[in-house]
Amino acid sequence: MSNFEFNFGNENVLSEQIIQQALYLREQLRHHNHCYYVLDNPQISDAQYDILFRQLLQLEKDYPQLQNPDSPTQKVGGEALSAFNSIEHRIPMLSLGNVFSQDELNDFERKIKERLETSSDIEYCAELKLDGLAISLIYENGLFKQGATRGDGTTGEDISHNLKTIRNLPLQLNTLTPPAILEVRGEVLMPKAGFHKLNAEAQQKGEKIFANPRNAAAGSVRQLDPKIAAQRPLAFYAYAVAQIDGQELPKTQYEVLQWLKSLGFTISDQIQTGIGAKFAAQFFAQIQQQRSQLPYDIDGVVIKVNELAKQQRLGIVSREPRWATAYKFPAELASTMLEAVDFQVGRTGALTPVARVKPVFVGGVTISNITLHNMDEIKRLDLAIGDTIEVCRAGDVIPKVTQVLHKAEQSQVITLPSQCPVCQSAIVQDEKGVIARCSGDFYCEAQVQRRLAHFVSRKAMNIDGLGERWLEQFLEIGLISNIADLYALTKEKILAKNIEGMGERLAEKIVNAIEQSKTTTLPRFIYALGIRGVGESTALALAQHFASLEAIQQATEETLKQVPDIGEVSAKWIVAYFQEPIHQQMIAKMQAAGVNWPAIEQRGTQPLTGQIWVLTGSLTAMGRDEAKTKLQQLGAKVSGSVSKKTTIVVAGAEAGSKLADAQKLGVTVWDEQQLIALLQEHQA
Repeated sequence: MSNFEFNFGNENVLSEQIIQQALYLREQLRHHNHCYYVLDNPQISDAQYDILFRQLLQLEKDYPQLQNPDSPTQKVGGEALSAFNSIEHRIPMLSLGNVFSQDELNDFERKIKERLETSSDIEYCAELKLDGLAISLIYENGLFKQGATRGDGTTGEDISHNLKTIRNLPLQLNTLTPPAILEVRGEVLMPKAGFHKLNAEAQQKGEKIFANPRNAAAGSVRQLDPKIAAQRPLAFYAYAVAQIDGQELPKTQYEVLQWLKSLGFTISDQIQTGIGAKFAAQFFAQIQQQRSQLPYDIDGVVIKVNELAKQQRLGIVSREPRWATAYKFPAELASTMLEAVDFQVGRTGALTPVARVKPVFVGGVTISNITLHNMDEIKRLDLAIGDTIEVCRAGDVIPKVTQVLHKAEQSQVITLPSQCPVCQSAIVQDEKGVIARCSGDFYCEAQVQRRLAHFVSRKAMNIDGLGERWLEQFLEIGLISNIADLYALTKEKILAKNIEGMGERLAEKIVNAIEQSKTTTLPRFIYALGIRGVGESTALALAQHFASLEAIQQATEETLKQVPDIGEVSAKWIVAYFQEPIHQQMIAKMQAAGVNWPAIEQRGTQPLTGQIWVLTGSLTAMGRDEAKTKLQQLGAKVSGSVSKKTTIVVAGAEAGSKLADAQKLGVTVWDEQQLIALLQEHQA
């Protein structure tokens, strides 16, 4: 490698020779990155590559004027951020519909032919469904500008600082004629080999290990410190172009992928084109056999109409493209032994049986704990400790016991404990005898901890930075004992406990977040209290009906049943909550500490009381969440599905199956302008 060695000298005067040396090194490094990651054909050894890299790094250190955001050295990580910024996607990041059988695949093709009004065979591009984190990349004039997570499909998080550190992600496109704007979609993942190495190193250091490669990849790109991401074995695989300005795209999906490869992006080497659903099924079967040998995790294959012009004609529905679908693998099954059953205590005291099984690898994850929901589920499965059971990962996500494969000769019957496993209070059954609960209430540490976690959550009091880890420690050391104690915390009180990992800045952040939470709304406060049976919509209905906390506290079962969606059982729970002296004391303590909300004008019966509304499609003037809130403020119940009881369906752009259901059932359909007019009329 002597021909790559340069005498950089100690002068800081930027000469033409130095500039050319830097340009040469960058060109060499980009070339070898392309050979290694994209072409899978390395031309120099890792050691030779490292020499080139260190030379450029030293050169940019000696001559800061040379530093450039698209330099290969930027992949070592820069300064940490204090928080992520939001990025609104110029083109929404869509989800994919799923099929799980040949019949469903045939139905997918039938709908395509109907919409294209053709009986001709359809050509598809078949790809792997990579199990990673969906990412959007923006390039301006060939240079990487920014990258973001999918988020909710409309708005994601700016993670550009971490994406720059991914070795195979090009910071500069490999072309002399780049488009003015190029948005590339793809997946950030962690190859299996890198994942196992990362976990092995973490285990040696006594650090937390990741459950699976997808979690490892997602956690890595969402680090505030890019130096951490730079140390992780991440890879980016491109699979689509969302937008392009200044050039024309090729005519097919397959050609687009090959073009992206020529620009320096890594694409999967398992991409095929073929005719009809039969081809797609054969590709699926082939990949299913090869799945375990692939260097990364996948959870199915993606079938796309190959011609881009046909994709345009087919369009999208309900945030899903009509021209593509994911053919998902069936849930993976494995057998293991049920070793024990523990009972966890929830926020409302409900006991949930949790199976402790002999660790088994299913669907890319080692499973040792599985929720059994309740005692009825245990009876239905005829479970006993010692049995050999079948375990699956439903949807490749949630572990579930499907059946008993073999009954143990000396099995142990699973019985409900008579006392709470945490506080030893008596266990009582609910009215229907399905759910067992701890009667310890605020004497039960498990209930207190989960109520605290609910109280500080985003949809409740939204106390940022106060996660379960800190709440658990605060309880253990006696810093707090209930939700009201949070408002007595000061930076000095927290720091005086010398909690490991708790510094002055974090303590100050927590105290400031608690202070900010004092100004809230009455519905949020009611929801945050964690009253049994009172979710967000019920809390809103209570606030609108009674207009004050005092009126809710004094309400009887009869007056509560006049509120929409509150029945006899819920009314009893609400009355019981506010009659409890400890609850009265906590609420009074929080109000004395300054927790407040704006007054609500009591409206009695709302204009839309008793009505059921459904929102579908994209709303341009407001988000669907905002529209839902405004309708609820007028007394409506906003449902996620259409039925004969539905009053009105509001159909925005690209409305899908819900609109079709409404038309089939004869339900009134409004457009967005009619909704806006209604909201303006009532000044909601």
